[in-house]
Amino acid sequence: MQRYDRLREILRLDPDRDFLAIYRLTATYEFPWDFTRALELALFRTYAVPSIGSLLARTAEFTDRAQRRYDDTALLLDAVVEHGFESDTARTAIRRVNQMHRGYDISNEEMRYVLSTFVVIPARWLDAYGWRPLTHHERRAAARYYATLGRHMGITDIPDTFEEFEATLDAYEKAWFGWDEGGRKVADSTLDLMASWYPAPLAPAVRGAGRALLDDPLLDAFRYDRPDPRVRRLVRGALRLRGRAVRLLPPRGTPHYARQNREVKSYPGGYDVGELGTFPLAASGGCPVPHPRRPSGAEAQPPA
Repeated sequence: MQRYDRLREILRLDPDRDFLAIYRLTATYEFPWDFTRALELALFRTYAVPSIGSLLARTAEFTDRAQRRYDDTALLLDAVVEHGFESDTARTAIRRVNQMHRGYDISNEEMRYVLSTFVVIPARWLDAYGWRPLTHHERRAAARYYATLGRHMGITDIPDTFEEFEATLDAYEKAWFGWDEGGRKVADSTLDLMASWYPAPLAPAVRGAGRALLDDPLLDAFRYDRPDPRVRRLVRGALRLRGRAVRLLPPRGTPHYARQNREVKSYPGGYDVGELGTFPLAASGGCPVPHPRRPSGAEAQPPA
């Protein structure tokens, strides 16, 4: 297989009908490392919305138990990608997400914004740092994939196209990005978590590199000092160089899922999707999608 053969496979599929297949090929074969980093940045952006950042700080899940919450978020989202919407595993994962959200007062607009970050931020990351940008075909499939996920989560007024998701994200951030002490605490905790994945002497450099990837509206919302322009150029230049290097490598022969990421550390003995996440006492009601709670399957195996 040559470097662009999988892209040709993607382009033969219909983004309106085969959106799951396209998204899976894009996220797990073409850009698994990039999607992981971009979705981390997508979650990071949500902390800059005061209503979201303050709620996350009050729960203390992303400050006191950051590694576990990072892992659960990645594994629940990835269960749908790996197993598909009709699988028992994905239905259980979606139910868990819905149960967690129902425990708190979260508006439809906030949910729709978070959904928009998952569509838009990976595309923007790849435009800047990927070995190739996403095609219109892939962007349309991503929009269809997350619109479907959003409907399973009970979100309404979901954008229909990538361009509509992008407009929704930009308008929401312009209106709602702002300072909140809780949001800053969650942002600091997330940077500390990322630094913890590397040897201790590298921690300050990792935090600095993380801040160098944030745009000015995000830095201003957290009241972070602007990074030294030389550091920004170095970090972003290194990522662009990585993208060029990856372009010269052979294509991946097997898919790579979030459960295989070395950053996921909480379940060395395996996990059950039905037990991931938190169980807020106020959670009530049922998921729009009927399914059993705890199917057996790949999720019960130790991470590869």
